[in-house]
Amino acid sequence: MDGQLDLDQNGNGGIERLPLVKFSEEAYLDYSMYVINNRALPFVGDGLKPVQRRIIYTMASLGINHTSKPAKAARTIGEVIGKFHPHGEDACYESMVLMAQDFSLRYPLIDGQGNWGAPDDPKSFAAARYTESRLSQWAPLVLAELRQGTVEYQQNYDGTLEEPKFLPAQVPLLLLNGSTGIAVGMATDVPPHNLQEVTQACIAMLRSRPAPLSEILEIIKGPDLPTRGLITSSKQEIEEVYKTGRGTLRNRAKYTMERSEIVITELPYQASPSRILAQIADQMQSKKLPQLVDIRDESDYEHPIRLVLEPRSNRIDIPRLMDHLFATTDLEQSLKMNMNVIGLDRKPRVMPLRTVLSEWIEFRRLCVKRRLEHRKTQITARLHIIDALLIVFLHIEDVVNIIREYDDAEIELMARFGLDEDQTRAVLDLRMRQLARLQEIELKQEKQDLQMELINIEKPLASTTEMNALIRSELKAVLEEYGDERRTEITQVPESKAFSDIELIPNEPITVILSEKGWVRAAKGHEIDPSDLTYRTGDGYLNHVRARTIQTCAFFDSGGRVYSCAIQDLPTARGQGEPLSGRFSIESQRKIVGLHTLSEGEFLVAAQNGYGFVAPSTALSTNVRKGKVLCRLTDDWKLIPPVLVGACRFYFVVTSEGYLLLSEISELPKLNSGRGVRLIGITRARLQQKVEYAKFMGVIGEKDTLVLRSGKRILNLRNNRLLAYVNKRTTRGKVLSKGFRNVDSWSIVSKVSAAQ
Repeated sequence: MDGQLDLDQNGNGGIERLPLVKFSEEAYLDYSMYVINNRALPFVGDGLKPVQRRIIYTMASLGINHTSKPAKAARTIGEVIGKFHPHGEDACYESMVLMAQDFSLRYPLIDGQGNWGAPDDPKSFAAARYTESRLSQWAPLVLAELRQGTVEYQQNYDGTLEEPKFLPAQVPLLLLNGSTGIAVGMATDVPPHNLQEVTQACIAMLRSRPAPLSEILEIIKGPDLPTRGLITSSKQEIEEVYKTGRGTLRNRAKYTMERSEIVITELPYQASPSRILAQIADQMQSKKLPQLVDIRDESDYEHPIRLVLEPRSNRIDIPRLMDHLFATTDLEQSLKMNMNVIGLDRKPRVMPLRTVLSEWIEFRRLCVKRRLEHRKTQITARLHIIDALLIVFLHIEDVVNIIREYDDAEIELMARFGLDEDQTRAVLDLRMRQLARLQEIELKQEKQDLQMELINIEKPLASTTEMNALIRSELKAVLEEYGDERRTEITQVPESKAFSDIELIPNEPITVILSEKGWVRAAKGHEIDPSDLTYRTGDGYLNHVRARTIQTCAFFDSGGRVYSCAIQDLPTARGQGEPLSGRFSIESQRKIVGLHTLSEGEFLVAAQNGYGFVAPSTALSTNVRKGKVLCRLTDDWKLIPPVLVGACRFYFVVTSEGYLLLSEISELPKLNSGRGVRLIGITRARLQQKVEYAKFMGVIGEKDTLVLRSGKRILNLRNNRLLAYVNKRTTRGKVLSKGFRNVDSWSIVSKVSAAQ
């Protein structure tokens, strides 16, 4: 009825109603599958995405092949967008640029002229109106069999033209050039490989016993990148990546030495030279790379990649320096592998290497089968025509008379000679001149050749073994024509490691000076005389050590605590230094009594009460501001400055009453901290009354000389005179001569002097 709404049985007015959740889910899934299948992921058969396939097909249709004159890229892009790919012009042109960059693809399918980008900035290419292009020498690998019935065609977006669903690739282009793409909820990363290796692997897969993965990996060593470089992952890591179809490999730059300079000639895949130089320059400016003094980019037309690094001196450890740069810059990158591609079933999935090869071989079988069937149809049709032409040759005068006398010559020829419509049409289409020149021998020879070709075609169509043999022979022909050597070297090296904080410090000689009131400073070199330095009023020289800038220094206070810090952090000797109380939390009643560098070895730690032990150098290291307890003291006893044991056999103790004892160091316990054991047998009563205590402590060898000073008097103890004081550690020792009951200082004279 007019004016009334046409309602369905549910009263919804003919409108289909769906829950919003269901509608959104279906719409999103439809969009996702469209992006996956028609834009982002490559097809395992020809290794191309739809836009790449359409660009190549359009250029082939326009006759812009590798032997023709290049055409404007804008013209090609216009054809592609207008006929097959109604999307953004910039996106389409960028896909074309990618196929022309010899640093992006191992086997570029397009030969570009003009500015098509550079390794430093792949997107710095000129606009399409300025560049020209044509198909490259590799393009026949996907186009040569296009017109031989090998592929199916589908309608373009508006149904006015047809385009191939895929191209008949004669090699696994997916592995040769690789692919990257981001779809909805998935992505793909397939690195480039070597044509020779991949083709040989396919041949191995086509044998009667298909090759296992282990055998394939003996052929395909790993990715073969257009920018060369090194693959440094282990054989096990490479096998695991190809076994699962996903993972990462390490891709490293390659360098050589020219005189004393480091020259980087090959970079990781898709690494930017300018970014690498900026990363190195940032480290140099922040003083985190003192081993280098200069970097230069000397790249030119003859040397596309030439980055020069100038070391500070010829003493620099170049391999260790480069190992640091590999770890901290893009000179080493992770090469991702995620072989997520569209299979023959038109569904995306992650494929291991062997599956990729198997699927491509099945795709190749399909293409070859269709090509053979197409050729078989052509041969059958031609033989059918030849049969008619042979009949015409035998009755050429009758044929001429029929054509001349009969109005409906076609029907008469069919009736007279038993020809069908196709044969009759072929006879009538012949010119008289051609008819006169027909040669029976030539026709029979052509027929014989075609029959032999037909037999050869039917063999692979009827036998899988013959089909595999045919594909192998074709692959060998491709290998012979297009095979090239590997560019990327496969070598197993340990993972790169950055410099530690210590390694970044210049290893230079330095002298650390400690004053009586705990002020510290560091002077470059070992030639400095600490007594020549100026000290604050009321302060003076206490001790010093000659060390290296990469070492750590330990300070000891009178209360038995130890503090440590890196020598490079100490103030210079241009001023009077800084108080250690500002760097560490030192109790006011305590003072710094000594210092040492933390080198390998052991230290003798003792207190005035005569107790002590041997501590390893690791026990002196601490990051705590208030230090840590090294020697546990009681009754206000103070720590005697620890000494380095070295190769000495004996320790000695000099008491306040003038007693001297030498005893074996091997009898002392090794502790990280604590009280230790008696080093000398001072009675408890004398200690409690502080009548006698250990005044000095040190270590000495059998052939060393112990020099004791008391005022202006000097006592030299060596050989038997020295060994006369050797006794057990629990004894009191022997009293020194009368003039040395109050020793002021001591020193050791040996081949290596260690003044105290």
